[in-house]
Amino acid sequence: MKLDPFYLIVDSAEWVERLVPLGVKLVQLRVKDRSEAELRREIRAAKAVCDEKGCQLVVNDHWQLAIEEGCDFVHLGQEDLADADVAAIRAAGLKLGLSTHDETELETALAAAPDYVALGPIYPTILKAMKWAPQGLPRLAAWRERIQPLPLVAIGGLNIERISGVFEHGADVAAVVTDITLSADPEGRTREWIARTAPWR
Repeated sequence: MKLDPFYLIVDSAEWVERLVPLGVKLVQLRVKDRSEAELRREIRAAKAVCDEKGCQLVVNDHWQLAIEEGCDFVHLGQEDLADADVAAIRAAGLKLGLSTHDETELETALAAAPDYVALGPIYPTILKAMKWAPQGLPRLAAWRERIQPLPLVAIGGLNIERISGVFEHGADVAAVVTDITLSADPEGRTREWIARTAPWR
């Protein structure tokens, strides 16, 4: 499976509506601490934009809602994977992306036959508290060997200056959150990411 090398991760449909029309082709909606009705509205709004703009929408965590809303991709962390019905996800035709942070998690992820594997944090990240130290670029190269031919997603602390390094060490996809959402010019930064990842597209 081929994924766009630029993977935008945002926490609201509003961000999707704002940035996807700029040319984003792969976006994850990662919404936390909302009611089911609110989550459903967020997913529906994001899906409408992505369907119109030809962007692949990945729903984080909420696999049941993703199935009900006719989405085609879900991303799960390890804790969410333990509670998820992977058979139901597959039966509904959804693709599955999984997070990994160490060897044990990678083995768990591969046993679930995912459509991509994410490794992080590659660099220090301010997005959330992490019990794992930064993985570094050499770990990316090791993961590349382990998961062939699955796509490998690098996440955590990535910015424009670090894009080339992650691809040179085996990543197929660079995921970004705060380098765009905390930017003084998110639209301009998004356009930079699209341009800078073009050689790997």
